[in-house]
Amino acid sequence: MFFSKLLIPTLREFPSDADMISAKLMIKSGMIRKLASGIYEFLPLGLKVLRKIENIIRHEMSVIGGQEIVLPLVFPKSLWIETGRWDVYGKELFRLKDRKCVEFCLAPTAEEVIVDLVRKDVKSYRQLPIMLYQFGTKFRDEIRPRFGVMRSREFLMKDAYSFHVDELDLKKYYQIMFDAYKNIFVKCGLKFCVVESASGPIGGSLSHEFMILADNGETEVVWCKCGYSATSEKAECLRVEGCKGELYTMEEIFTPNTGGAIEDVVKFLGLSPRKLVKTLIYVADGNPVAVLVRGDHEVNETKLQTLLKVNEIILADEQTVTSIINTPIDFAGPVGLRNINVIADLSVVEILNAISGANKKDYHVKNINYKRDYDVNIVADIRKVVSGEICPRCKEEELKFLRGIEIGHIFKLNTRYSKPMNATYLDSRGKENFIFMGCYGLGVTRIVAAAIEQSHDDSGIIWPDNITPFEVLIVPLDYYDDRTKEVTEKIYRELSSKGLDVLVDDRDERPGVKFKDADLIGIPYRITIGKKNLTDGNVEFKTRRDSKSNVKLLKPEEVISRVFKIFKK
Repeated sequence: MFFSKLLIPTLREFPSDADMISAKLMIKSGMIRKLASGIYEFLPLGLKVLRKIENIIRHEMSVIGGQEIVLPLVFPKSLWIETGRWDVYGKELFRLKDRKCVEFCLAPTAEEVIVDLVRKDVKSYRQLPIMLYQFGTKFRDEIRPRFGVMRSREFLMKDAYSFHVDELDLKKYYQIMFDAYKNIFVKCGLKFCVVESASGPIGGSLSHEFMILADNGETEVVWCKCGYSATSEKAECLRVEGCKGELYTMEEIFTPNTGGAIEDVVKFLGLSPRKLVKTLIYVADGNPVAVLVRGDHEVNETKLQTLLKVNEIILADEQTVTSIINTPIDFAGPVGLRNINVIADLSVVEILNAISGANKKDYHVKNINYKRDYDVNIVADIRKVVSGEICPRCKEEELKFLRGIEIGHIFKLNTRYSKPMNATYLDSRGKENFIFMGCYGLGVTRIVAAAIEQSHDDSGIIWPDNITPFEVLIVPLDYYDDRTKEVTEKIYRELSSKGLDVLVDDRDERPGVKFKDADLIGIPYRITIGKKNLTDGNVEFKTRRDSKSNVKLLKPEEVISRVFKIFKK
């Protein structure tokens, strides 16, 4: 392929509205162009990378028995009503109506549609297990699209779905897919980690995220030397036994001018926030619940939502709180709460002689103790993990905090979708059973950006060998010099004949411009051909990862042989 014939509109400056290095480099190198907020056009260079990643994924899916399909991009509302997810996705779901006013949505994920397909045609245990996958465009109306193609409103995804006779068979295949994902990321040249994660609106009993670590990652990850790792949404908190001692008499305290703020209350009383019970009122699918956490902790709403098995959970407004406890929310407390379910974090019930709001304006109570002065309906881990905590698994090491970018997510769904959609099969005895199911997503466009986040320098992109748009770049300094052109075309023909993607920069540009674009685009191997070196029968060979001074002079036959050796041709 020749540079002059390709649409590679490189820019001299970074785009002013890009907020992540991968977005900046993808736009500057001519891989993508922004059409609207969160919507991008993929140009020839970007599309070549996408296709190479697709082929790696397609090979691994084929190895584990996957069958490729193509699903529609427009889904009927009726299927989403069956699973109860039409309202769960909320405003992120692109909704539309046809001319008959029938409601549809643009595909954000495909669980309902794939289950509908399977329930129509899979009826016997003899047809299971089966795994179907597709490469499809997905749509999510992000409230604030950012990070280029990392969090866009339209993106390319590989979604796969497996169907099984029971949970044991699903568990086995979940591990097979887990290993396949690791193979994919290794072949894409990525350094990654795997963490336990929350299932979110997809649902299910177990899920793992595959992530690359990056300082500007949008997801917080906690990990331990023992091997435990999880997103902060999912991270477990170790239960620590509270202090033992005398239970003092409960006492009401006048706390004027504190405004109920924790820092003001503890300062007024001269105590640690660890002694305070913070009471928050939430509305879970329309039903109010009281949630108790320690004064120095925060509620983990993902854990709380999972615990309650509800679709939506939000903090109650002041009017709702007042109607329940008849006092300002800043002075809410667990003592004397009536007609509302109370959920306490593990740490709360361990506080000896705690302090809380008195459900009375400008008053708190001190020396309250669990069971003696108040009771709760549920005690569970419902708080966010904090710096300095001990690992919940090994119970020895301190947890570390990092930032990560999600590139893949797998879910053990069990019968989350087959039950409400009545997807069943007949077993060997003719008994009807619900199909067990797994879901496995890969952000193809995210992998492109993730590779750049991990592999770049001040000059531009440094592509891993397997996903680079071109494996070799030939830079003739004067393409129209007869000898230079002859050697260029000889090397080009030899390399191309073995199936390598080779780009020749045949433009009538200064060497400095060509070299700058070469570094920006990031093709891993560069062959430079100039009249000066050709006098001795040599060409220059350089790898993108090497310093600018690390250039080797080789004969054309030697450089061809070296490239073949690198790519095992």
